[in-house]
Amino acid sequence: MMTVNRRQAIARVLLVIFYGAAGCFHLVMPGAFVHVTPDWVPYPAQVVMITGACELAGVIGLSLLQTRRFAAIMLALYAVCVFPANIEHAVQDLSPPQHGLGWMYHAPRLFAQPFIVWWALYAGGIVGGLRRSGGSRDPD
Repeated sequence: MMTVNRRQAIARVLLVIFYGAAGCFHLVMPGAFVHVTPDWVPYPAQVVMITGACELAGVIGLSLLQTRRFAAIMLALYAVCVFPANIEHAVQDLSPPQHGLGWMYHAPRLFAQPFIVWWALYAGGIVGGLRRSGGSRDPD
């Protein structure tokens, strides 16, 4: 049986890969993200660059024991803050005449956001694991 610390370490490594890739994409291909930034966000190109830097800062923070918990909280909050952009992307993409990526892409992305928030908090040791079929729970 895998220990809680081992599961959290695996969750952390996967989250570092996930946010590391996202941060790099934000910095290297900002146009794709500017396109889905809600209209009410001022200076969308600059915001996209800042969000990419925040993702990379979160990756660094999550990788260091001294800053892990703080970074986990910040990445969870970040996932909440970018959710409107995910909604905006779905609305734009699914509205005529675009009909872009479709619900097979957008539905999982939208429904995954709460999991990503939990994932960051779990990887940082803020919350315990999900309940398993036996009713047991990861101890804190």
